[in-house]
Amino acid sequence: MIIGIPKEIKNNENRVALTPAGAKELVKRGHTVYVQHTAGINSGFSDDAYVAAGARMLPAIEDVYGIAEMIVKVKEPIASEYPLVREGQLVFTYFHFASEEALTIAMMKSGSICLAYETVENPDHTLPLLIPMSEVAGRMSVQEGARFLEKPQGGKGLLLGGVPGVKPGKVLVLGGGVVGHNAALMAAGLGADVTIADISLPRLRYLSETMPKNVKTLFSSTHNIEQELPTTDLVVGAVLIPGAKAPHLITRDMLKLLKPGSVLVDVAIDQGGCFETSHPTTHANPVYEVDDILHYCVANIPGAVPQTSTLALTNATLPYVIKLADKGWEKACEEDPGLKLGLNIVDGKIVYPAVAEAFPSLKA
Repeated sequence: MIIGIPKEIKNNENRVALTPAGAKELVKRGHTVYVQHTAGINSGFSDDAYVAAGARMLPAIEDVYGIAEMIVKVKEPIASEYPLVREGQLVFTYFHFASEEALTIAMMKSGSICLAYETVENPDHTLPLLIPMSEVAGRMSVQEGARFLEKPQGGKGLLLGGVPGVKPGKVLVLGGGVVGHNAALMAAGLGADVTIADISLPRLRYLSETMPKNVKTLFSSTHNIEQELPTTDLVVGAVLIPGAKAPHLITRDMLKLLKPGSVLVDVAIDQGGCFETSHPTTHANPVYEVDDILHYCVANIPGAVPQTSTLALTNATLPYVIKLADKGWEKACEEDPGLKLGLNIVDGKIVYPAVAEAFPSLKA
């Protein structure tokens, strides 16, 4: 198979979809790998490293899309890439269609096969291609939240861990999955007073048994969240309904319960955000204020640490890339039901139920 690795062009997206080691594995199996010039440079991988691994370099993104049977990316194509995606071309990346109608329509019109990292499942219903980036995003959510609590950044001027004689800050993590688990661990490590909320009692029991002593669990409900907000300094939104839009757990009216200078970090922004006042931001302009509350809603948080993120992501994606290249997408998906769940759009039709529910007017 001819595989193309374009350079990511979303704002401050520094990751790359394939490492030289991954390219070597594919070439060893008889596949041809084309990598766009400087695609890996921000993740620490030079063009020479790809060439040494057997990949071929192409100068422009149009060249990569033009020659490849399978495009492997990190983030969804942006508007300038829509015309480059061809009929019958397999595109394997994070799509998050449910929060982006224009992207959904463009990919339907392209006639391509859109296989989304975020909806590939393991037999136990865990999400193997979302987990590594969720781990990074969860840990970074607290790192960034702590930074924007600093007064020069617009926050209330609070040190999350406190110091002897001064109480630590309070962190509320909404969602006890991979993102929430990692956010709570990071906040606990800083010495914060942490509460993690979820609607699953078995998950709360697990978290209660395994988390450090400065992490408390809470059943997630509007009432309980409202009770927590007046004393909370940092809220991390970490809810996920696979492939679907995130529910709004904090409304605009609820912002008045928080003290001015508090920080909301919405890790669910890729799926529409779990705060009513959320809208996507970039690493170049990561925060904005609503009613004196800072919102950090960067849609590609792991892109800020591309060396770590690229290695973590490609560790997870490479076995699937090899399977798709070796067998073709139809046979690979037929043999692997979990990979088949990654199919979101095929030949102009939405085939993933949660995406179809997000856009009833687009149903075939």
